[in-house]
Amino acid sequence: MADHNTTLDTSTKLAYDRTRLAYERTLMAWVRTGTSLISFGFTIYKFFEEFHKAEPGTRTGSLFGPREFGLFMISIGLVSMLLATLEHRGNLQKLRAQYAEVPYSMAAVVALLVSLLGIAALIAVYFRQ
Repeated sequence: MADHNTTLDTSTKLAYDRTRLAYERTLMAWVRTGTSLISFGFTIYKFFEEFHKAEPGTRTGSLFGPREFGLFMISIGLVSMLLATLEHRGNLQKLRAQYAEVPYSMAAVVALLVSLLGIAALIAVYFRQ
């Protein structure tokens, strides 16, 4: 393990910064993917909910309807963000073991906020019959 008190030369510090920023970009790509899954799932649910309100006699007894599809898509989005955030955290811990001055991740804060929004969407779809 590297000594945290040593100063790094400029090229090594820039290499650490590039690596950290690559981790941030990767997490933000996963946040975009998770957001897309969550919003697509919620949109499908709301679209078919409104569609069934317009035509009340069209409900079928299918096992996997729009509500279940919406719940499934929202859940996949939340799980993908959780796994990506855990991987991101592990990568930053490895980086901090070598270089203590790694700043905290703003991408992780965004992932948390989007996850809260996804949880709210999941609850809204789940408890809405």
